[in-house]
Amino acid sequence: MKIACITYRDWAINIYEKIYEVYNDKHTFLIWKTKDEFNAEELKEFKPDLILWYGWSWIVDDLFVNDYESIMLHPTPLPKYRGGSPIQNQIINGEKIGAVSLFKMNEGLDKGDIYQQLPLSLSGSLNEIFDRISNLGFAATCNIIDGNYSLQPQDHSQSTYFKRRKPKDSEITLKEIQTKPAEYLHNKIRMLNDPYPNAYISTIDGKKLYLIESKI
Repeated sequence: MKIACITYRDWAINIYEKIYEVYNDKHTFLIWKTKDEFNAEELKEFKPDLILWYGWSWIVDDLFVNDYESIMLHPTPLPKYRGGSPIQNQIINGEKIGAVSLFKMNEGLDKGDIYQQLPLSLSGSLNEIFDRISNLGFAATCNIIDGNYSLQPQDHSQSTYFKRRKPKDSEITLKEIQTKPAEYLHNKIRMLNDPYPNAYISTIDGKKLYLIESKI
């Protein structure tokens, strides 16, 4: 089997490297680790049986969605939390347990049938959450490569959608300090560690005080 692995995110690269280590003697791989490496013509020439787009943030050509078996990883319990900034939107809403969902890509937004869905703890730092995503994503992908899965349609009636957060959304406002509990503010800080726009407070002299770590 020919497997193309496309991403630019560190946690997804970790998954791809583990998969390659386990399966490189059985399958042929094409792995791209940056956006600049991606080449649509080269991908077509590779003639992949499976394309993994884990963590990819750009529009995928309909050709690769309709004519190939393309899989996306979304770190939420789909159909819940479709859309952008999935980890941040779960944490800020007080969710304790999310999921790693691997689904078959189609022309809808995170609407495809699910190959695997494994529970994901949202506790701790972003780095700890990313490590869990890598481990769960690796295990789920191995199941797919080995044929140990059964595609399950999503229940679209249960879907929820969230927009991608913008840098201005990282501000902790005076109103939030006055009206939100400590856990909310702690969650907002820990969910916005690098590489995301860090949480900050605007000061009276027009500067930003960035908050990297917190504890209650």
